[in-house]
Amino acid sequence: MSVVATPSRGISDCKWNRSAGAHNKIHMRAVVTGGGGYCGYKLGCALANIGASVVLCDIHKPMWLIPNGVAWIQTDIRDYNAILAACEGADCVFHVASYGMSGTEQLHKEEIESVNINGTRFILNACKQQNIPRLIYTSSVNVVFGGLPIEDGDEESLQYFPIDKLVDHYSRTKSIAEQMILAANGSPLAGGGILHTCVLRPPGIYGPEEQRHLPRLAKIIERRLLSFKFGDPTVKMNWIHVENFVQAHILAAEALTPEKSYIAFERLGCSKPWIRIPTSFVYASATFMEHLHSILRPFVDLPPLLTRNEVQNISVTHTFRIDKARTQLGYHPLKYDFADSVDHYIKSRPQPSNYYLFLNILLTLIVTLVLFFLSLRLDSLSALHFFKERRHGPA
Repeated sequence: MSVVATPSRGISDCKWNRSAGAHNKIHMRAVVTGGGGYCGYKLGCALANIGASVVLCDIHKPMWLIPNGVAWIQTDIRDYNAILAACEGADCVFHVASYGMSGTEQLHKEEIESVNINGTRFILNACKQQNIPRLIYTSSVNVVFGGLPIEDGDEESLQYFPIDKLVDHYSRTKSIAEQMILAANGSPLAGGGILHTCVLRPPGIYGPEEQRHLPRLAKIIERRLLSFKFGDPTVKMNWIHVENFVQAHILAAEALTPEKSYIAFERLGCSKPWIRIPTSFVYASATFMEHLHSILRPFVDLPPLLTRNEVQNISVTHTFRIDKARTQLGYHPLKYDFADSVDHYIKSRPQPSNYYLFLNILLTLIVTLVLFFLSLRLDSLSALHFFKERRHGPA
């Protein structure tokens, strides 16, 4: 999850909207991995507000104030001894931590694999060794979405997207980790008892103080680095507000109890862009930028404007049903206005440097001209050809 290396201390609203979930106090000793990030922190605060004793585990401290009833332990999820110590005495683990979701992180293959796969394996082993009976894993809709359209998909109708056909390391590792978690359901614990697991697949997450998606997109727009449109304007995808994300995780933890029969399941002031360019050009550009990043990474970290995975997410419809969550968990998401998150960002955003803005515009112009020249000769990289191969190739 998103972390800030040198955070400024702020105050975040830790009060969970109880109308969005359970009304009763719970008695739980919970560990939240990725607790220094936005979603993990919000989940930890909500658990504490309804009576749980909470430990947030992360390599970085949360950028928000840590309330009473919540402790933070500096933990690298790739360090098994540290994970084992942090999980001692817990009866439920929320495994929220991951790496490589968006931006430049998507191109760091070794780090993604070590966190998402090895880290998940450590969590599973720690639960078994420390006799922790409940494990809730935060997965991703990307385990079933790989660039082909999905309309109102659900857990029963959708198979895992072939791992070797996913274009990004994050989606591949999340799919592997999710299957590890589900396969571990019913495993014996060292001291007796059974491990019960549940997987949740959230789409993009938004909310006030969210640090990953909105700020990055807003900076790109403000610096005029995305002054064009591409793809079908009717394309749809799901987003989830952080409060509904929290509600789903708490309900999942309650579902993994004997009482519930261990139920488990899987505004910025900038004008709109008017130039429309082919999706194939954008996809080819993203491919080129990913390769360029890999070549230049030993010398300079040049972030791509968009990655191939992000182009797919923007240009291809993928929507999902939540019927199973409603019926089995009692999940009732509330409606939130995205404009509230934008307003919060506008009030708290740092002012960009004019010098930095000039360099970004100059670099973008140069890269765009180069990519335009190359795209005329790179038909094999077109998104249409890519998706055609996906649709007619072997599964």
